[in-house]
Amino acid sequence: MKRRSFLKRSLGAGVMLSLPSSPILGANDAIRIGVIGIGSFVKIGGRGRGDVNDFRDISGVRVAALCDCDSYNLNYELEQFKERQEKVKGYADFRDLLNDPEIDAVSITTPNHWHSLMTIMACQAGKDVFVQKPSSHNIFEGRKMVEAMRKYNRIVQATHGPRNSGETEEAYEYVWSGQLGKMLCVYGLNYRPRISIGKVSGPQPVPETCDYDLWCGPAPKKPLMRKYLHYDWHWIWDTGNGDLGNMGIHAMDGCRWAVNQDQLPKHVASIGGRLGYDDDGETPNTLITLLDYEPAPIIFEVRGLPKDASFHDVNWERNAGKTMDEYHGLRIGTIVICEGGYIQNDAAYDNDGKLIQKFTRQRVSTKQNFIDAIRKHQPDLLFTDALQGHLSCGLVHMANIAYRVGRGRPPEEIKDRISGEKELSDSFDRLMQHLAKNKIDLAKEPLIAGPMLTMDQKTERFTGAFSEEANRHVSREYREPFVVPENV
Repeated sequence: MKRRSFLKRSLGAGVMLSLPSSPILGANDAIRIGVIGIGSFVKIGGRGRGDVNDFRDISGVRVAALCDCDSYNLNYELEQFKERQEKVKGYADFRDLLNDPEIDAVSITTPNHWHSLMTIMACQAGKDVFVQKPSSHNIFEGRKMVEAMRKYNRIVQATHGPRNSGETEEAYEYVWSGQLGKMLCVYGLNYRPRISIGKVSGPQPVPETCDYDLWCGPAPKKPLMRKYLHYDWHWIWDTGNGDLGNMGIHAMDGCRWAVNQDQLPKHVASIGGRLGYDDDGETPNTLITLLDYEPAPIIFEVRGLPKDASFHDVNWERNAGKTMDEYHGLRIGTIVICEGGYIQNDAAYDNDGKLIQKFTRQRVSTKQNFIDAIRKHQPDLLFTDALQGHLSCGLVHMANIAYRVGRGRPPEEIKDRISGEKELSDSFDRLMQHLAKNKIDLAKEPLIAGPMLTMDQKTERFTGAFSEEANRHVSREYREPFVVPENV
């Protein structure tokens, strides 16, 4: 038998040969996706199921494998494929999926603490990666993802923010061209009321369907001290990043895009707390953060309490008395304030709120963008590669670190400390009004105010006062064998 015929027949029989695990794909080849992390809301849809359906709708793409360490989640989705008579493999351990030579790329939709290590391991296995928000759980991990993407020449899409919005891109270009004058400040808003996750009196049973050791992975394997394993991990530091890393990352990415910076800011300060209920959550439900960028600072506001979740401009001289309803009802998103007006999402307005220009440019979805970049193997086609994901997530991590090194302070002391930062002072005034309407007693539930931390933009580590404490949160202690390596 001639060698060419032997190779053809061997491949058809499924024999593993010494071939690249992710070959260059032709225009007519189906890109085979493995989705890791199906999601806990299997019957009403979770982010993992959303990714499954999104990729199924893209021409030239086949969802070829599913993976979840909770068999309940996995089996439910496998049954959906069976009912549609679609072929798909099922894996409990993502490492087995990464070793599958028939998978070209993976979509990672796990809890946050797994995102970076899975991305790095996928790059090492020759797979391209679509990783959900936030792409990293800490600053160190994000940088290692960038190094892995570059070392293994992989396509890594970090799905954050409004980057697939051509309207936003056009709006920011309008600002950068100077047509609204000098940029003064960029506001990021995440006003999303959250209910308490409750409080338990002792360790809770882990669902029998879940491999808890694999679920914990890089995080400490602790007793489950909350009512629900799934989803509520967002509010626990070991596994989540709070509302900033859950929904806030989208607006945060929009803020950094607006200031047009490809590095972390020089300084950060945060004020907030987990207020209004006593539960097992750890992350703040109320937070304001100053991120010190040029040409303009970013002020980011998180509000998770139910009443008056709106943007009240208390002492804003140039727009005295304006409320968020007058900013067209925005509660989650980005506002770019300039001397001659402001940008909100897809439109420019003058200082009286009169529409100047509507922007209409269109872009494809982030998933289609990912597939296009794989097809051409051109990383520069990506809207948000691992570097962009790392930098925007870095803002989330810096904000959370500034909060975590803070201490309880009386409101009068906080107000005095920040008096030299006008935008932050105005944000604090809005915060105090919001807390009053939610009847928060700050004598019983003090606000946490952190110091102004300084970031070395080259090393991506804190320097100066309080840096030793802050740098403890730049990385973490990893649990063997689930270690994010120093050398990827």
